[in-house]
Parts: sequence; C-alpha cells; structure tokens
Amino acid sequence: MSSVPQLPLKPEGTIPQLGFGTWQIQGDACQNAVRTALEVGYRHIDTADAYGNHEDVGEALTTSGVPRDRIFLTTKVFRDNLRHDSLIGVCERSLKELQTDYLDLFLVHWPNNDVPMEETFSAMGELIANGKIRHCGVSNFTAKRLEKALKLDLAPISNNQVEYHPLLNQKRLFKICQKKGVTVTAYSPLAQGKVGENATVQAVAGRVGKSPAQVALRWLLQRGLIAIPKASSRAHIESNWEVLDFALPPGEYEAMDTINEWQRLIAWDVAEFDD
Repeated sequence: MSSVPQLPLKPEGTIPQLGFGTWQIQGDACQNAVRTALEVGYRHIDTADAYGNHEDVGEALTTSGVPRDRIFLTTKVFRDNLRHDSLIGVCERSLKELQTDYLDLFLVHWPNNDVPMEETFSAMGELIANGKIRHCGVSNFTAKRLEKALKLDLAPISNNQVEYHPLLNQKRLFKICQKKGVTVTAYSPLAQGKVGENATVQAVAGRVGKSPAQVALRWLLQRGLIAIPKASSRAHIESNWEVLDFALPPGEYEAMDTINEWQRLIAWDVAEFDD
C-alpha cells in the first residue's frame, strides 16, 4: 500500500494529504464508495452535515474493519448553524450519525456575517476542550476573514477548505495560509472534470504518461495542499490513489503552476471571495 504524505496540524497532529470526498454521494452508492476507498488505502474521509450522507459514511466506516484511530474524519457545520448552541447541537448529532466519539476536523461550512465569529469559535473551543473534536477549521474563508478569525484566538484554526485546482490557482490565499500555519484543503480538485479539457494539463499528462486528473492531483500534493477528490467507481478511486506513486518533474510542475486561468466553479450569492 502506498504511503500517504502527511501535513502537520496545529496545535498538534497531522492530516493525510490525499483524502476521499463524498459531496453529492448518498445511500448505497456512498457506502460502497467509502468502503472501496478504505479498501484501496485512503484514510482521510471528508463529508459535511449539508451533504446529507453522515449515516451512510458512518455505516461504511463502522463496517470497513479499519480501526477508527487509523481514519482521519472531517465534517462541517453549515453556515445556518454557527450560533453557539446550534453548532454544539450539530456536532453532537454528527457524532451519532457518523457512529464515532470524536471528529478529527470540524469545519465552518461557509461564513455567515449575521453570526459573530466570537460565538462560533468559542463553541469550537469548547468542543476541543471536551474531546468532541480534535481540530477545527473553516471553509471558503477569504484571507481577510481568516486573519480576523485567527486574531480572536478562541480556538486553534488549523485548516481552510477552498476550491482549488490548476484552473483556480489561489496562490495569494495559499501563501497567507502557509504563513499563518493553516493547512489548505482543495475541494473540487479536478474542477469537476474540466482539468482534462485544458491544453497544458493534457500536454503534461502526455509527457509523463499519466491522466489529466492524475497530474492535477499530483500538482496539488507537490504544491503542499490536501486534495479530496470524489469518485464513485473503483476504477476512478484507484486511479486517484495512484498519484502517490509518481512525482511531477520540476519542469512539468512549473508548467502546471503557471496555468493562467481563473475558473471558479463554486460560487453563490452569499459568498465572498478575494477576487
């Protein structure tokens, strides 16, 4: 089994750089996909309360035969539940649905200007102190919003999960996160399949003898991000896992890193972005 590189998480611990995403997968398809991912070797599973698949993910984790302490489990609390009591309640329910005593990472799933961040991260700090979660973080936070949250110093924010792929290379945000000791998880790392349509990605893939999806994921790992590709079939789950078995040569990495596009795919009217 290939070894997954790890990144440090503050205040202590690590997170596997390659994870398995479960957005838009539910029911038996979700259970089968998560079990297959664990069979293949994935040990980082990402979900969210808003995905509506906690019970499916929990069933797959419990029946997989993989010990809980070998799995890094991430879920998220949606922006409508960032008040203190609501956030605590979502966490408690999530633990039951996921059939676990703790979460490795609990993220704020999109910010909400109507809820003071002091209230949200005070609740996160309580959950950490009570052993319900081991790390907390955010999702879709701009650099400015992240810096504001960090200054509160109510809970150690260790991760920012954002849309990131070769067609949306958020270098400035990533650099700021690095300086602050905040890891970055790339969701939609394959740009919902659009990476395969890019000429540069196609050329790099041809030269290194890999698929466009594989070179896109490999580029993210070499850049220092965490990638959580979603897949339903065993073939795609295994193909994504195989990115651990090669590295992009410096010239090919640079070619990927200089793709000059800005295709943001996940945006809605309540969102705010640095661009």
